[in-house]
Amino acid sequence: MELLFPLLLVALLVPMFLGVRRQKREAEKVTSMQESLKVGDQVTTTSGLYGTVVDLDDTTVDLEIAEDVVTTWLRQAIRDVRTEDETTDETVTDETEAGLVEESAEQTETRLTKD
Repeated sequence: MELLFPLLLVALLVPMFLGVRRQKREAEKVTSMQESLKVGDQVTTTSGLYGTVVDLDDTTVDLEIAEDVVTTWLRQAIRDVRTEDETTDETVTDETEAGLVEESAEQTETRLTKD
């Protein structure tokens, strides 16, 4: 019975300690990524906006979100740097979606001409 209380404390504190360490490691990884940003990086913000880094200073990042549309963000708002593979996947998805839209427009046109 005397041993039960210390074991219970250890059983509760060890997972809590490990969780805090993991969170700290993740925060350090994100901070180092934000500090290593460079012009030309394709990034995603914490709000889900995709953009390309066009200018940097100590606290802010200028992102081009469309052709000739540049917005300024805090560095802390950058969630991750997108890789070339992710960009390729999005392009394929966009092309597939465009094909589906064209296909359904053709089907609608065919249906209208039959009527």
